[in-house]
Amino acid sequence: MWVQRRNFFKWAGGILLTLLGGNLFFLLKSKAKKFDGKTGATPKVGEFLKEALYWEKIDEENIRCLLCWRGCIIFSGSKGFCRNRKNIEGKLFTLVYNFPCAIQVDPIEKEPVFHFLPGTNIFCLSTASCNFRCKFCHNWHISQRHPEEINSYYLTPEDIVKLAKKYRCPSISHTYAEPIVHFEYLLDVGKEAKKNGLNFIVHTNCSLNKEPLKELLNYADAITVDLKSISKDYYQKFCRATPEPVLDNLILIRKSNVHLEIVNLLLPVGNSDEKNIKKLVLFIKKNLGDDVPLHFTRFWPSYKLKNLPPTPVKYLERAEEIAKSEGLKYVYIGNVPGHRANSTYCPNCGKRIIHRTHFKVHEIKIKNNRCSYCGNLIPGRFS
Repeated sequence: MWVQRRNFFKWAGGILLTLLGGNLFFLLKSKAKKFDGKTGATPKVGEFLKEALYWEKIDEENIRCLLCWRGCIIFSGSKGFCRNRKNIEGKLFTLVYNFPCAIQVDPIEKEPVFHFLPGTNIFCLSTASCNFRCKFCHNWHISQRHPEEINSYYLTPEDIVKLAKKYRCPSISHTYAEPIVHFEYLLDVGKEAKKNGLNFIVHTNCSLNKEPLKELLNYADAITVDLKSISKDYYQKFCRATPEPVLDNLILIRKSNVHLEIVNLLLPVGNSDEKNIKKLVLFIKKNLGDDVPLHFTRFWPSYKLKNLPPTPVKYLERAEEIAKSEGLKYVYIGNVPGHRANSTYCPNCGKRIIHRTHFKVHEIKIKNNRCSYCGNLIPGRFS
């Protein structure tokens, strides 16, 4: 009986989160060209594949990918660590250009982006796979799969923009699974969005190399970065990655005109100790400034960490307390619907200037980027 109740609550919770967080899921069967490994269908060069950016030849057959910090050496006929960049006859191709596997309209707060057009919708998309192996990934069913293992839909950058306009979304966001592993598609969607007056948002682990990041910054309006921890051991143990490129890239983004927000998913073990949190907060304050929005997000059991309990709310509240005591002005608590720290408060007068419940915006008291009560300048874009 307990198992049945537990499954019911999981189901009901999923429905509730969908109602709160997603407005519409598009089953674009009329546009879809199946890309399904089970049928043995393989894309052909020149028809479905696109030559990748950022790579170099090692010899006639073998190449090195230069997109992210891994620098994968890819032998002929093989894929890189991200699973969707393949060496075909001595050239590197992306397998997922024009092939998103997830399309949805979400509130921008779900990203989370709290200081950029609050209360608006974003047109979200993702392709398969990732260059990390996070044990806690909530979207593991697409991020930890080869593109041939799941169904995708054929949608060009022009199609994406048309759909965003159709569903009245002022912004397009690449999210869910890591967007840098479909960099060519990401970049072209961004270019098309800018041509059509739409905003371009990226939610990323931010582990790409500096040159592709600089190119991406030419088109992005806002970037949300998952900063998993400040600890190298944590990145290696839980993500099979390293924090160094992420930290360097955060500084580069901050120096640009692109709006930046940071998410730190707090696990009940591994990265929630006070020493780790304080070190992360001090890095942000010293290198990025005290006004970068920081989101401490609650972990829920998922993927390879289903044995762990949800992060206690008191851990998130302690993290918020540490961040504020060190001088950060905009600190949020996520995945705790109804918590007071879902909302934005003016750091000058203390008044609530954006009232939120989870992803729902009830009221905005900001005019011309200033607090409506005291006139204090609030960083971001609010109209």
